[in-house]
Amino acid sequence: MAEYRLHCFAQSGNAYKAALMLELAGADWEPVFVDFFNGATRSAEFLALNPMGEVPVLEHRKLVLSQSGVILDHLARRLGRFGPAGPAERREILRWLLWDNHKLTANIATLRFMTNFMPEERRQPEVIAFLRARAGAALKVLERQLTGRDFILGDAPSIADLSCIGYFYYAEEWEFDAAGHPAISAWMDRIRALPGWKHPYDLMPGHPLKAPGQG
Repeated sequence: MAEYRLHCFAQSGNAYKAALMLELAGADWEPVFVDFFNGATRSAEFLALNPMGEVPVLEHRKLVLSQSGVILDHLARRLGRFGPAGPAERREILRWLLWDNHKLTANIATLRFMTNFMPEERRQPEVIAFLRARAGAALKVLERQLTGRDFILGDAPSIADLSCIGYFYYAEEWEFDAAGHPAISAWMDRIRALPGWKHPYDLMPGHPLKAPGQG
């Protein structure tokens, strides 16, 4: 059994944050497929692992962790990669992790889900427009931060980048305007160039989605 076991599925950008960290750091890890679209996160078995009913969940020896930011922080400490150089950087990383989860990922992930995976008859145009506006506001913040910088904290990638990048390689699924965000687009290319990078659909199981009724 691998040292790290990540409960995940290919369409989850939050799980991708942790999977990418493990892969870039060369960790001994394996994915554990969670059949989210058929209700696996609501099962008694999964809720015993994570009462929040969400992926990712990381098993590391006897430790079980959930929430991508917590997992990234743990892995940075354990693997010695993409972590802070000192207390000031740690605070800055924490600031971006919290911002990402509240402002960036929260809106992009929900927008993508509603426009890609929710049945068309249940989609609400006014909600989609609201989410697109909220996501656009967050993108402006990130674009400003990356203008003149290679990565969010400066010259080197950190878990702040791995957190914020989570949904950007699904960009065509939420209509990201790459031309309108040149600093973000260049940042995506720099992370894509890191040794060991893989697209989320190549890194985690569950893609493509099976048609209804398929085993």
